Amino acid sequence: MVRVAYYGDVGSYSEEASLRFFKHAELRPCRRFKDVFDYVVSKEVDFGVVPIENSLEGSVGEVYDLLKDFNVMIYGEVQLRISHCLITLPGVELGSIKYVYSHPQALAQCSKFLDRLGVDVVPYYSTSSAVRMIKERGLKDSAAVGSLRAAELYGMEVLARDIQDNPNNYTRFLVIALHDHEPTGNDKTSVIIGLPHIPGSLYRALHEFAIRGINLTKIESRPKKEVVWEYIFFIDFEGHRLDSKCLEALNALRDSIPFMKVLGSYPKAT
Repeated sequence: MVRVAYYGDVGSYSEEASLRFFKHAELRPCRRFKDVFDYVVSKEVDFGVVPIENSLEGSVGEVYDLLKDFNVMIYGEVQLRISHCLITLPGVELGSIKYVYSHPQALAQCSKFLDRLGVDVVPYYSTSSAVRMIKERGLKDSAAVGSLRAAELYGMEVLARDIQDNPNNYTRFLVIALHDHEPTGNDKTSVIIGLPHIPGSLYRALHEFAIRGINLTKIESRPKKEVVWEYIFFIDFEGHRLDSKCLEALNALRDSIPFMKVLGSYPKAT
């Protein structure tokens, strides 16, 4: 059976994304993003699953940095609709809640609901772990923001469903491995590029895609940690790295810029 490490605890959205992608797998929850990458690199698991961006709150910067630093590739992606619940111990009333625990992104995605509730929000390392912590400590003045599955797994009560600010709340997860995916005809490729600090360098880099009719689906800058106020760029584009026009563009880029890392090609999420 395939072995998969994922960020978070049992009942987390990352676990749900893992099961959606693999259907049947031996799952290993991880407390840190880095742990997922470590398990993949050490071959203790075959794949890892981590969140990379949310449609409301944006990118997970730490995961982008780990993609740059670790010798892994992207094998797949999963898009998951996120439906947050307010979860408590059985019998707790809404008016008695003083504190709400969850992952910072989950708290931010439910900020309007939580503001109306008038509670103190407390960041926790994952949504499902917050649910488990409240259960284990018996906190009757606290609630967690998490999934319906987490509430069911830990025998907790759901006081409110779909509490996110926007119903169109999706998180994109990456499946990482030591290799990427073979071509399917409906692929996406991710790369990192570093550019010379001269006028027009980004324009010239993107021109290599434009002249070959390659559609970019995302471009995002991240600080280059080694040099203050310099940046690297994460780019997603349609096509597989082995497709002829994609291969031409990547070879042209490699010859003209100081740094490029191909993160991998993988089927587009459906």
